Amino acid sequence: MRKLVVGAVSVSLWVFLSLAVYAGGAKEAPATAGAAQQTKLEIFSWWTAGGEAEGLNALYDVYHQQYPKVEIINATIAGGAGTNAKAVLSTRLTGGDPPDGFQLHAGLEVEKYDPVRYLQPLDSLYASAGLDKAFPKDLLALLKYKGHYWGVPVNIHRANVMWYNKKLFADNNLKPPKTWGEFLSVADVFRSKGIIPLVIGTKEGWEAGHTFETFLISALGADGYRGLWNGATKWSDPRVTSALETFKRLVSYVNSDYSALTWDQAAQYLVDNKGAMHIMGDWTNGWFTSKGYTGYGWQPVPGTAGIYDALSDSFVVPKGARNEVNAMNWLSVCGSKAGQEAFNPKKGSIPARTDCNPALFNEYLQSAMKDWSSDAIVPSVVHGAAAVEKWATVYKDILNSFVTKGDVAATQAALEQAASENLSM
Repeated sequence: MRKLVVGAVSVSLWVFLSLAVYAGGAKEAPATAGAAQQTKLEIFSWWTAGGEAEGLNALYDVYHQQYPKVEIINATIAGGAGTNAKAVLSTRLTGGDPPDGFQLHAGLEVEKYDPVRYLQPLDSLYASAGLDKAFPKDLLALLKYKGHYWGVPVNIHRANVMWYNKKLFADNNLKPPKTWGEFLSVADVFRSKGIIPLVIGTKEGWEAGHTFETFLISALGADGYRGLWNGATKWSDPRVTSALETFKRLVSYVNSDYSALTWDQAAQYLVDNKGAMHIMGDWTNGWFTSKGYTGYGWQPVPGTAGIYDALSDSFVVPKGARNEVNAMNWLSVCGSKAGQEAFNPKKGSIPARTDCNPALFNEYLQSAMKDWSSDAIVPSVVHGAAAVEKWATVYKDILNSFVTKGDVAATQAALEQAASENLSM
């Protein structure tokens, strides 16, 4: 039986190639001696919901098959997008008490952890394990920061997905909307029938920002949206105004208890046939699967067809890890074909590797693989790819306030000010 210790702590990508790859220096540390004495492995993440937890456990199973004598300490902290975990992790790193490995969104999120000071560069692992050939070139470029690889990706997620309840649409003779105009017409019908048109949960502070980034993509297109994060598109652009106005109008159709719910609690409305649509990343696919729910359909968020709002989860090893050899073996499992084929079907994501077997994945994930190969790729800001953590946090806070207050002009001005401060850093 796999040894697994659950941590007791509980607290309430895509940088597109046009973004700069930083250059700098760091020497790769040698593997820690005395591997035979290392009997534990502490992995820190925020995966506690449904398919996320099941996917992580599947990775643990693959690891334990190869290293059966290692006790895995599952140090998870609940909170979607790492809302709560990141604060705890920063304290542990600066306090000299790092876990052996921790979860990190691929992209500029790595800047938050001062990698030259706190993380192990992984160039030798990439070369020895063939990871530099297993991952797509654009993903490899994303994973490099200050001239080194810092994390091993386990997946690729899509953020701009609109999930819908197929039964409710069929019962009301409706088709999933392709435009915001169609969305409003459909929403009026559902509301007249006592069905919540659009469900959302904003309890953890990132969900409103997640939803709105898909509105920005819809209004600005791929190039215009990318430009928001490198200065080419101004936040004063009338298309940003339009996105805010559309989002404000749609908020009038959401569930009244949104501020008390997490993303998965909001998605439960679809499972219970009480809500019609939900805008959320494709980890929702894994969560639905874990619930045994099959009555869902999907499509890109209205106005975003042909665009893939992308992010990736990776794992890193900090300097000073007590069980460094075990942690490096963990990264090898994360990047392996066996690890990714075990993890992703349960997590609800597509593999970062290009050689995994599509037949192992469900219908949604096979469609995502196809879209990934042909769509324009843009970076998710909420999930660490498009901007440094400080900028992304301010963005999330502004949008969380907007859902409650609905002040378009003040919100746009705040976004413009925040962009000027962070792009000049």
